[in-house]
Amino acid sequence: MFSIDISLKNTAFPVSVQRKEAETAEELYKQIVEAMRSETDQIIELTCEKQEDKKVAVRSELIAAVMISQQSGASASGRATGFAFSAEK
Repeated sequence: MFSIDISLKNTAFPVSVQRKEAETAEELYKQIVEAMRSETDQIIELTCEKQEDKKVAVRSELIAAVMISQQSGASASGRATGFAFSAEK
């Protein structure tokens, strides 16, 4: 299972959807990156292959970051995904 996590501006928790196959996860990742690069604001509608009734729509101008990762069975349960940032001065 692959997780695509989207960090939104001014929001503490990422939006996350899952894909079963690496190819479809990579395809979704690229679609989101292209929407981020676009100068026109778009609504991106996402569904989840793990929880089929899960749906979310986000505005592309609100996306701060996107991350793709592979989930193992043991680490996927009970662990919230997210982003870390470190800056040196």
